[in-house]
Amino acid sequence: MKIIVVDDERIALSGLELILNKAVPQADIAAFRQAKEALAYACQTRVDIAFLDVRMQEMNGIFLAERLKETNPRINIIFVTGYDEYAREAISLHASGYITKPVTLEKVRAEMEALRFAVETREQPLLRVQCFGNFEVFTPSGEPLHFSRLKSKEAFAYLVYKRGASCTVREVAAVLFEDAPFDEKRQAYFQQIIHSMMKSLRQAGAENVIIKRYKAMAINPDAIDCDFYRYLKQGAGSEPFMGEYMAQYEWAEEMVGYLGGTLSS
Repeated sequence: MKIIVVDDERIALSGLELILNKAVPQADIAAFRQAKEALAYACQTRVDIAFLDVRMQEMNGIFLAERLKETNPRINIIFVTGYDEYAREAISLHASGYITKPVTLEKVRAEMEALRFAVETREQPLLRVQCFGNFEVFTPSGEPLHFSRLKSKEAFAYLVYKRGASCTVREVAAVLFEDAPFDEKRQAYFQQIIHSMMKSLRQAGAENVIIKRYKAMAINPDAIDCDFYRYLKQGAGSEPFMGEYMAQYEWAEEMVGYLGGTLSS
């Protein structure tokens, strides 16, 4: 599920994003202060739900909604505003919902339970992931997924390794930078790594394999076909484990002993 949030007021945008992370933690949420950036994003990837502030300086929410519906006629538009005067225009656009400020968790959940258009779900895995031997990621067509940065691929590998457990930014950074100080320079570099990782996933239509939370992230195990996960679920006979697990990453070595123990038991 892909959700965008658009509001040119920073505090209001952050507040709504936090509420959405609580209401739909499994969703991929992208927040924008500029309408044109939100529209550009929607032109590149299918957006299921858009929470739009009505009054914005650059482009008002009503006009933005019209443009978003051109990218996806079945997008659910939910207007967020402190004014009731736009309700008639929202109705004419067949909006999914209309929230008056202040926004609350209860209001958001109520709108999510009454979406105008059902959000399409995929039954097929978005990616195939190989953990035994060297770590590799493949698209459903069998093409290797290209990561422009090696650290981006390693970050994704660590999330797979954690099997859906939420990982804080600092935890992932400690793995990538081997416990070096997470200073301002490395924080900026880390953001570039994650941005690059998400760009690679987005280009493959697989950004939903990552569940974003506030200052944390996790893999969605149900969105990938993974040899490691099948091995743990179905037993040693399900996958050929030859003693190597994510062989290019030293931090993954301890898993080899664990998997070897399950094989011998």
